Amino acid sequence: MKVLSSPAAERNKGPIADALEHIVPPRGLLLEIASGSGQHAEHFAERFPELVIQPSDPAEDARVSLEARRLALGARNLRAPLAIDVTDPRWERSLEGEQVTAVLSINMIHIAQAEATPGLFRGAAALLAAGSPCVLYGPFRFHGSFLAESNAAFDADLRRRDPRWGIRDVDEVTAVAAAAGFVREEMVAMPANNHVLVFRRS
Repeated sequence: MKVLSSPAAERNKGPIADALEHIVPPRGLLLEIASGSGQHAEHFAERFPELVIQPSDPAEDARVSLEARRLALGARNLRAPLAIDVTDPRWERSLEGEQVTAVLSINMIHIAQAEATPGLFRGAAALLAAGSPCVLYGPFRFHGSFLAESNAAFDADLRRRDPRWGIRDVDEVTAVAAAAGFVREEMVAMPANNHVLVFRRS
């Protein structure tokens, strides 16, 4: 099984885990959307041994990598990956009957079509109890502006690659989340002009 690796994921997995420490319950089930190479899920399973990590990804090569990392790690709290695409209107059925305590999506909404953001929050609303967090990490625009020239250049590159992609504005994401029943609770500045956005199910 081919194991994928991302230098960015290797750099940011520690800081993201540090931020999650005071956001995500120490026990329960954490659903990660668009887990990619699996470096985050692998690290979180080691960092939070009492928390069950459920990775997912719509791409088969990512799921193969996730499973390879899971088998190599041998951690009981890291589950086999699910094939979840948040643009599927009923994607939450993959976890029917489960008690999900937190949903996490890292670097997903800017490399997906715009419909992925409402799809993520709609499904998360169906899975999470009141007060539970849905957490996003990545680059964002603020009131239509970029924090740095590097983010603006990254956004332009994304849109060249696929016109449906692009760095989302915090105000727009917050409005989409509110429509699904979430309130933005916190915004945490992270390295390399990224942010963690914390939304709570109301």
